[in-house]
Amino acid sequence: MATLLIKNARAIACMDDAQTEWRDGSIFIRGNRIEAVGPQDTLPQTADHVIDASGHVVTPGLINTHHHMTQSLTKAVPVSQNAELFSWLQGLYPIWAGLTPHMVKVSTQVAMAELLLSGCTTTSDHLYMYPNGVRLDDSIEGAQAIGMRFVATRGSMSVGESDGGLPPDRIVEKEDAILHDTRRLIETYHADDFGSMLNVSVAPCSPFSVSQDLMRVSAELARSYGVRLHTHLAENDHDVRYSQEKFNCTPTQYAESLGWVGADVWHAHCVKLDAEGISLFAATRTGVAHCPCSNMRLASGIAPIRKMLDAGVPVGLGVDGSASNDAAHLLNEARQAMLLARVGRAMQAPEVRDGQTFFGCDLGPAEMTPRDALRLATRGSAEVLGRAHDIGQIAVGMCADLALFDVGVLGFAGGAVHDPIGALMLCASAPAHYVVVNGRVVVDQGHLLTVDLPVLVEQHNKLAQQLVASA
Repeated sequence: MATLLIKNARAIACMDDAQTEWRDGSIFIRGNRIEAVGPQDTLPQTADHVIDASGHVVTPGLINTHHHMTQSLTKAVPVSQNAELFSWLQGLYPIWAGLTPHMVKVSTQVAMAELLLSGCTTTSDHLYMYPNGVRLDDSIEGAQAIGMRFVATRGSMSVGESDGGLPPDRIVEKEDAILHDTRRLIETYHADDFGSMLNVSVAPCSPFSVSQDLMRVSAELARSYGVRLHTHLAENDHDVRYSQEKFNCTPTQYAESLGWVGADVWHAHCVKLDAEGISLFAATRTGVAHCPCSNMRLASGIAPIRKMLDAGVPVGLGVDGSASNDAAHLLNEARQAMLLARVGRAMQAPEVRDGQTFFGCDLGPAEMTPRDALRLATRGSAEVLGRAHDIGQIAVGMCADLALFDVGVLGFAGGAVHDPIGALMLCASAPAHYVVVNGRVVVDQGHLLTVDLPVLVEQHNKLAQQLVASA
């Protein structure tokens, strides 16, 4: 098997159980696995491919737990710029109704290219609209060509406006057809072996676009195949109100009643998760995909991430849709998670601890540390996707998914000299200089090797114009 040596790293953040960090360290890879990591003078000095990581911070490949990649075609569309979740969706549904298979494939590759260049090596995607012959296969083909580890979720919408749902009737599907296609996709593509490059999960879209029957049956179907479940939950006040009015319960009570809690489930957003919901998710090990930039963009609120983590809820990071974030820079998402957690603490009411009153500003800076944020983007996200056994940390035997960031550039001047790993979160979010996925170098000195990026971007921009014009 081919070998890869990453040598002389300024710092290596392993994100392992011991929170190991190496200065002037190296990583030796054989095939797709890490064979050794530690001081450079203790590791092999040669390999088939050698990367001199002098001046670089090396992290586990970052992991994105929630995305809508086709939305790359509708970044910054005027109708979406100043709307909250429900009005944002109602403005964009008619545009997305024009999606074609080719648009899905191209937009998937654009979204993945953006993620890879930010240091992300594994991503989930939630595709829940299938107009004009679109299939999840289109996304999968795009991922396989670009070389990214992929958790493809078969999303769905079955309740249109005439039945009290949010989406127009013309873009929802019949539930029998949804379930049939979901089975086909799992049987065709899902692989759960160590280091798998492709997982398939079951992902009805949301309480306001899917029936209770479909939610319940989807959970049963997923568990019969041993695959994971994903949906949106408690994203904003309107979302919570919808559950209360339609189902006479909170979003988490709704999820629990339909079998949507457990270690095989992760929910996107959970901005409005209450104390009861946090306790339930902690007890059942139900995961959360935290999407701070999107939550800010849509004015959804600030998710209580510190409370979730302290309670034991598995939490990872997601960039969410490219039309509600308008970027897919996962390193920056981790930075925003850190900053927003601190702002969230400062906005909370005073707390009394051991007879002393603490105000938010007394506690805010420690609410989330730089290393906490990096852990969310690596170990936390791996756990949320059910992949903690093979990705998310730099350790012997783990998959060789790595991101290397050059901290010798202008944005880190005066910061990396003190704490290169902390600077990665606190200073300007840099692009990745090298990215390794499953032992394969896919980004080399800032250049994506697997696609012709200028050609892809030009093609994508033409498709974006066509899609919006057709609506």
